[in-house]
Parts: sequence; structure tokens; C-alpha cells
Amino acid sequence: MEEYGKILVFVMPVFLILIVIEKMYGFYKGEDTSPNMDSVSSISSGMINSVKDVLGLSITLITYDWIETKLAIIHLEANVWAYIIGFIVIDFYGYWSHRLSHQINFLWNKHAIHHSSEEFNLACALRQPVSSFVNLFTFLLIPAALLGVPPKVIAIILPIHLFLQFWYHTKHIKKMGILEKILVTPSHHRVHHAINPIYMDKNHSQIFIIWDKLFGTFQEELESVPPVFGITRPALTWNPIRINFQHLWLMITDAWRTDKWNDKLTIWFKPTGWRPKDFEEKYPVNKITDVYAFEKYGTQHSNQLMYWSIFQAIITLLFITYMYNSIAIIGLPNVFIYGAFIFLTVYSYTELMDTRKTSLFWEAIRFLFGIGIIAYLGDWFHLNLVFPFASYIIIGYLILSLLVTIYFVNTNFERNKNTSIA
Repeated sequence: MEEYGKILVFVMPVFLILIVIEKMYGFYKGEDTSPNMDSVSSISSGMINSVKDVLGLSITLITYDWIETKLAIIHLEANVWAYIIGFIVIDFYGYWSHRLSHQINFLWNKHAIHHSSEEFNLACALRQPVSSFVNLFTFLLIPAALLGVPPKVIAIILPIHLFLQFWYHTKHIKKMGILEKILVTPSHHRVHHAINPIYMDKNHSQIFIIWDKLFGTFQEELESVPPVFGITRPALTWNPIRINFQHLWLMITDAWRTDKWNDKLTIWFKPTGWRPKDFEEKYPVNKITDVYAFEKYGTQHSNQLMYWSIFQAIITLLFITYMYNSIAIIGLPNVFIYGAFIFLTVYSYTELMDTRKTSLFWEAIRFLFGIGIIAYLGDWFHLNLVFPFASYIIIGYLILSLLVTIYFVNTNFERNKNTSIA
């Protein structure tokens, strides 16, 4: 928990700097691929995913340590060869877990968040799941276990392998020559994120593109078919927590509404997007039928709301940075209380981004929760030891956030509504 938090304190600024550079480059080239609200939503998704991971809010049914202990034919030392073998096996594991997430209905729920952005930029790489509470695919690491790759090597490679998938989420890097035959490039991954029929469910590889070519899922990006990004059942929200559970909720309601017990049981394991017969007519959901003729979500919003959303994301990042730097000081169970505050914060301000009036309810809950934490602990998780009067600053921020939310809900939203009617 603490070690991973420390790693993220270093990695997060690097990612954010690269996101800002991409934004500036887009302005310079006259091709801004990173709308502000979309980027705030993506960064917010990354924040709550990282909190979930740091808090260990997931279960691995079969651990790699156990598999390696039971199956190892030989035992490698933690040398260069162990890291090379471990990396290749993890990439193989990544290909198949990724591909299955696209092909099996209930697994798509944890992956839909990553594809939910209707843009393609570095920020959307941060759209990672909080709904994946159980790791089902550790068995795919059996080749590494057979060769006795030490568990600590796997533990080191896994986050590195994930972070190396960040850079190719961009439209600004075109095809890369000989590297297109070896590595997953931005061109390959644009295909993967596209909803054009020719591109759907292609290019699942994560580092080495060889897996797609080997298993028949490779598709080159075509100049004649510009990729269109998103998901065919658009999320229609900036709230990453809502996005994380939309597909699951649809499956639950479909399973409840169908009269056939066979459908109730098999809907979870059917191909992604499958619904019982006639449900598209009986219980229609919004679905894109023409990828070149649909309106992207959230293109109409006030500049005031946009700037406030950016401010909220920055403040939340500061909260998270202190949390990751101070896990040992915060201690258990308080670190889980802190995590709950972060989740509530992101839910509240992304509801506001969606211009939902219920955002005021969630902001009021967050205000009371934050004040309650300070009243119970005497300060903000010992932050006063680092920065005197920190609790008063946080109380001031919570009051300001509540007042601004009241303003948007009761004034700004109504003004925008009247303007659109006129």
C-alpha cells in the first residue's frame, strides 16, 4: 500500500506534465485533441482508480506467489533473464485478459470506462476501472510460474508494464515505420479505441503487437477510414463512477426483466453487448448507429463551470498527493476514510460537470463528511503537523465548494437553460 503510493507520487506529475504538453502542442498545431471537460473526467477516473489500487480494494482469487510455489520446474534468480521472461509473459497475460474483456459481457463492465472517452488523448489513458474488484486472470501467468520467475520480479514489472501503455494514447504521433511491426504504436491503438465497424475489437496487444498478428486480431489504421472514438452505447456523463457501473446495471436490469431463466443465467457470459431477444425494442438504450453522425457529449457548458471543474481536479490531486505521501502517518482505518472522501469528492464535482441538480445533495454530504473528519480527528489527518492552520484552510475550501455548487445549481444552470430555450 505505502510503496505503491510513493511510486504514484512520482508518476502522477510526469503524466500530468505530458498531458499539458500534448494540450499545448495541440493548440500550436491547431488540432486540440484534449477538450478540458473530457480531460478533467479522464484525470478524475485515474485518481479514483489509483486510490482503489493503493487501498487494495480488490481480491486476487489465486495469487502468483501460490502458483509459482506449486508449479515452478526451476527457480530463477532475480536477474536480467527473469525480468525479460516476466515482461514477455505479462504482455501475453495482458493481451488475453484485454481481449476477453472485449468479448465477454460481464467483463466488459470493467473495461468500458477506458473506452468511454469520445476523444483520443493522453488523458484518456487514465480512464481505468474501479469496478474490477476481483482479478480472474492470474492463471495466465502460469508460463512465468513454470520457469520460476520470482514473485518480486512480477510485482515490479506489473506497474511498469501498465505505465508503458500511457504514451501511445495520442493522435499527434502518426505511423512510426519499422516500429509498427514490433510495438503497439499510437496508430495501432487508435484502431483499438475506434468504433468504426472495421476497427471494432482489434489490436488488443499492450506492448508487443505480435500477439494480435499471431492470434488474428490485427488491423492496420487506414487513411481512408479515420477512427471515431468512444463506445457504441455512449456514456453520456463525465462521472467516472457512473461510467464504471453503467454496463453492469444494464445487465442486472435485463436479467431481472427477462422471463427466461436461461437468459438470466447466461447473459453474463454472452458476447459483449448481448441482450435477450426483442429487448432492443422493448427496452431500448441509446446506441450509435452511424459513427460519423452523432453529437459528442458535453460540448455545451459554461466557461465558469469548466474552470471550476479544473480547479476541483487540481485540489483533489493535492488531497491525493498528501494521502499517498502520508499513508503511514494516517494509518488504519483512517486511510480508508480518506479514500471514501476522495471518491465522494470526485462523484460530487463530476455530477456538477454533468449539470445535475443532485450534485448539490452530494456536495452537502461531502461538506458534512469533511467537517466531521476534522471534528473527529482534531485536524485533517495530522496535516497540521506539516502545515499549521491546514484544517482551517480545508474548512474554508469546503465552504467555498458548497457555496459555488449552490451558485451553479440555482443560478448558472438556470441561466444556461433559459439561454438555450431562447
